[in-house]
Amino acid sequence: MASADARSERGDRLAPELGDDCEVAPDATVGHRHREDAAPPVLGDRATVRSGSIVYADVEIGDDFTTGHNVLVREDTAIGDDVVLGTDAVVDGTTTIGSHVSVQTGVYVPTNTTIGSEVFLGPRAVLTNDPYPIREDVDLEGPTLEDHVSVGANATLLPGVTVGEGSFVAAGAVVTDDVPPGTLAVGAPAEHRELPDELAGGNRIE
Repeated sequence: MASADARSERGDRLAPELGDDCEVAPDATVGHRHREDAAPPVLGDRATVRSGSIVYADVEIGDDFTTGHNVLVREDTAIGDDVVLGTDAVVDGTTTIGSHVSVQTGVYVPTNTTIGSEVFLGPRAVLTNDPYPIREDVDLEGPTLEDHVSVGANATLLPGVTVGEGSFVAAGAVVTDDVPPGTLAVGAPAEHRELPDELAGGNRIE
């Protein structure tokens, strides 16, 4: 792994630790310093960070990471191997993402969210972590998406919900309660239905 002196860069940026065969666009930022004692971000082999994207310090990412344009990954985030973050996706920090995960264009992932492996998040899906914005002072808690979950375009997941392993959230659904494993969630508010045979068996994201 190639390493640079983290203090040699300008004050608002730390030099990242990059694996082999990484490509970082000239106008991308990998290592935005959010506090004085921040640690350099670590990216594994074969990362591709496209123009306009920003990866904060205190981020650890595995091999084969790919971003679209204008992606944001905030601090204290851990990401596994073979993860794609599509154009305009935001991961707002203090979040864990597993391996073989596809996050499509415009997805919002708030702080304190947990995403497993082999998970798909469709375009403009929104995850939330504040049940009473501004009105009440509460602990922020994002959703938990277990392994092999698929979330359709424009779906909304409310704070603290757990979407069980192998479940499928339909496009436009509003998930207000936990979704049991192997379940279809559809509608607003989402109703739970038996998962059709053609949607069973989990994901294989390559």
